[in-house]
Amino acid sequence: MIPRPNRKAVLCISFLIFFLLLPPSALKAETPIPKPSGLVNDFAGVLSPPYEARIGRVTGELLKKTGTAVVVVTMTDLGGAEYNDYANRLYSAWGIGKKGEDKGVLVFVAVKERKMRIETGYGVEGIIPDGLAGEIRDRYMIPHLRKNNFDEGLLNGTLAIAQVIAKDAGVTLTGETRPAAPRKESRVPLFFPLLVFIFLFFFVLSRRRRGSGLFWGPLILGGGGRSFGRSRSGFGGFSGGFGGFGGGASGGGGAGGRF
Repeated sequence: MIPRPNRKAVLCISFLIFFLLLPPSALKAETPIPKPSGLVNDFAGVLSPPYEARIGRVTGELLKKTGTAVVVVTMTDLGGAEYNDYANRLYSAWGIGKKGEDKGVLVFVAVKERKMRIETGYGVEGIIPDGLAGEIRDRYMIPHLRKNNFDEGLLNGTLAIAQVIAKDAGVTLTGETRPAAPRKESRVPLFFPLLVFIFLFFFVLSRRRRGSGLFWGPLILGGGGRSFGRSRSGFGGFSGGFGGFGGGASGGGGAGGRF
């Protein structure tokens, strides 16, 4: 006579098989959403204080004049979470933008994962469609972020977004409002080393033949250096306060990618 299987044993084995068949991602705890501290939330600590203040001033003024909240967030590590999904969950958890108007934008950077995203609320999808969000990402943010220049990448991305929103609302922002795309490095022409070699050759040959010569070559070759840095100006004396978010929602519009 075949004994009946123990019901508890069958249940335990079934649960064990079920958990063994689950993908690893399903066993991971959901990465927690931090609480917002304002319009600029540098949880990764990659922004210098002057740049954090500049971003805060322009986002504060934009919120005051247009009612649109542009929120900047940096995270050190997403703990295995997918960055697009995490950015969308964070947007919803914080409720960026007023409820019913949904006028908000999330500028999100995950440092360890090397991922970034511009997440738009329902109320600004017509102002910043996915294509424009992608252009801002590619032109003003990723070139800087690839060099770990989070200051310039986040500032210029925020400025580009703020400029579009302010123009649509018919308002003028004070101070620094125009984003700056990275400048291309100047390249020395390939023939320049050859010209230098020819010049030095005839200069040395002339000195050997005549026994004298004017030492003017290094003065020409060592001319004043050229600086490729750009001066930075502040946004002015505006100081925008943070009064919390109002329950805005996003449908997943925007653009993201690796840097």
